[in-house]
Amino acid sequence: MTTALKLRELLRNGIHRIGELELLSDVYGFPYAICHMADAELATEPAFGGLEVHEGPNDARDLSTYGVDGTYRFTKGQVNLKRGWVMPLETEDDLRIALDQFYPACVGLFLAQQGGTLEIEMLRDKLNRQTGMYRFARSISDAGAQKLVQEVCGPAHQCAKKILWKLDPTTPLDDSEASRFNGIPSDLTEAESIPLLCREACNHFVAECRKAAKAEFEAKAAAEKQA
Repeated sequence: MTTALKLRELLRNGIHRIGELELLSDVYGFPYAICHMADAELATEPAFGGLEVHEGPNDARDLSTYGVDGTYRFTKGQVNLKRGWVMPLETEDDLRIALDQFYPACVGLFLAQQGGTLEIEMLRDKLNRQTGMYRFARSISDAGAQKLVQEVCGPAHQCAKKILWKLDPTTPLDDSEASRFNGIPSDLTEAESIPLLCREACNHFVAECRKAAKAEFEAKAAAEKQA
């Protein structure tokens, strides 16, 4: 069964949310429609409640590029998706294409997790592959990496993804809001929403690791100089 058909089955079984997107079925002649979760009631009113209509999946990339405040969304997991639009869709394939632009690969990651085939990359493996200026990220301490998770990840820092990785196979993340977050930025249950999954540290996190590792190195050098 294709990803699009599996997605159709998920909706038929009660799923109606992914991230900040509400997934609607049978809306004014369209099999599917997507809107911001806060606009779900408007989208089911006549003329889509006056929401700006983007028919077909082609505008999904533009709609997801800038946040509600106009700033660039450097990661698609941010919880700042703008409102005021609706996207009617003709087919399951259109729905899949649109969702992959709002939340790249997240439907596929969820299906892989459900099927027991999702591969997780540990943070140390990710950092050890870095080259050039980012190779310095490798030297970040475990304590520094744990602290960074709490300073960069999770809904408190606008990231709506559930972290699946550890520092290494034997070193889990410290308990925190970020490490506990289930990938559902609402009060819905897992039976109603596809969680956003983070199978490896993102490029933003790697860049922050580099900065933190440099700060650790400089602090250690300063302490040794004073000793």
